[in-house]
Amino acid sequence: MTFAFTARPGFSILSRLLAAVLGGYALASAVAVLLAAALPIPRAEAVLAGMQWSFVAHVVVAIWAFSPVALARMWGWLLGLTAATFAAAWALGG
Repeated sequence: MTFAFTARPGFSILSRLLAAVLGGYALASAVAVLLAAALPIPRAEAVLAGMQWSFVAHVVVAIWAFSPVALARMWGWLLGLTAATFAAAWALGG
């Protein structure tokens, strides 16, 4: 089923751009918090490792946002992964 607003190429590009920038930022920050809380190393090193892996997560999301995947599937996975990562970080006390 195709909705009228998803059939426009401008909406698709804008949605993918927002997913790459804002969704990537949200998932990257969730990864940073999760790793800072979960890694069994000294706190400062865990925070630095979390920040370094957050860059990787953001780049992967930016590449994935412009892959030929349906918008709804991409947004669903992105929001689901971000929510699950934040929930895991919250459960670990991050």
